[in-house]
Amino acid sequence: MNFIKKIVSKSRSQEDGIFFEKISKILGFKPENLKYYKKAFTHRSANIIDEKGNPFNYERLEFLGDAILGSVISAFLYKTAPTGDEGYLTKTRSKIVSREHLNELGKDFNLLQFVESKVAPTHFGENIHGNLFEAFIGAIYLDKGFVTCEKFIERKIIKIYVDLDRLDGKITSYKSLLIEWCQKEKKSFHFEFIEDNGIEGQKFFSVKLSIDNKVVSKARATSKKKAEEKASQRAYFAFQEKIDGK
Repeated sequence: MNFIKKIVSKSRSQEDGIFFEKISKILGFKPENLKYYKKAFTHRSANIIDEKGNPFNYERLEFLGDAILGSVISAFLYKTAPTGDEGYLTKTRSKIVSREHLNELGKDFNLLQFVESKVAPTHFGENIHGNLFEAFIGAIYLDKGFVTCEKFIERKIIKIYVDLDRLDGKITSYKSLLIEWCQKEKKSFHFEFIEDNGIEGQKFFSVKLSIDNKVVSKARATSKKKAEEKASQRAYFAFQEKIDGK
């Protein structure tokens, strides 16, 4: 029995060592408490409980990381865009911390490789990448404190991924843009949904977007929100010159 315990202990120690090395490479420094990072990559499907009987997964860290990231980005924009008003600062921050951008960051850091879950990776939605990234930021904050976390965000994210000139022309929501244009031009708009199970065995939603009672675009996606955004994007390109005022 003791021999078995030693083997298990050694195996876990080796796994921790590999995890430590990989995380250190991403961070650019050595973590002090691996537990925070393990929690950041534990999916709720793993059904793990900590020593106090609380769920051990990344969801609360995701909440924390979102707040920390928002604070650091807000401070960065305040300092680097002195002429930007509140509206500009808010819009630019939204672009930087958009779900699309966070998903890109999660993919670039390859955080999915660390996930402990009972769900197959192919069954995760696209937003898993951004969720893990936010949880990762939360883990850094708990492990090293705000100053180190801020420096990580500045060094690994802002310096590499944030280009304010490019962001000025980036559209984060085609649906919002289209609705704003329709309201400005006093045009009616309507999304009509049809549940579509298809042949894939997965629920899909098909949508028709009508402007002034005329169907202008169609789309299909795994959620109503995604279908609306896709249909709005297609409609935007159809009316781009009018919307952009060209």
